[in-house]
Amino acid sequence: MRVQLALNVENLEEAISYYSKLFGVEVNKRKPGYANFAIDAPPLKLVLFEAPGAPERLNHLGVETFEQSDVDDAIQRFDAAGIKSAQEEESTCCFATQNKVWSTDPQGMRWEWYKVLADAEEFGSTGHDTRVDGDDAPGCCG
Repeated sequence: MRVQLALNVENLEEAISYYSKLFGVEVNKRKPGYANFAIDAPPLKLVLFEAPGAPERLNHLGVETFEQSDVDDAIQRFDAAGIKSAQEEESTCCFATQNKVWSTDPQGMRWEWYKVLADAEEFGSTGHDTRVDGDDAPGCCG
């Protein structure tokens, strides 16, 4: 497992250059308007959305898991606690097919708990609105 931090950035190329230097790693996935870094130390999935003029730098937070059982456990935990916002199976977004569950904290911060199933060539659409509680920001990562 690793924590995910999804940021809105003004200039994707500039951000990729900076974060490559900051963490000493190369970009893991690069697509138009999107990039991610899979960092081992510290364990972090850093996701960048090119979103000039976005009102917030922080897009959302998450936990990337490597086992489906971790997503299933999160679904059960969120359901039992009454904090599940949405659940998606085999949804394609952010150039990856994923299983995930969403929750929104009391101040509106979106969290996703997810497992990447496969890479995809398109940004994707889940067939369901991944924007939680009316948020207009992109709602997926991979």
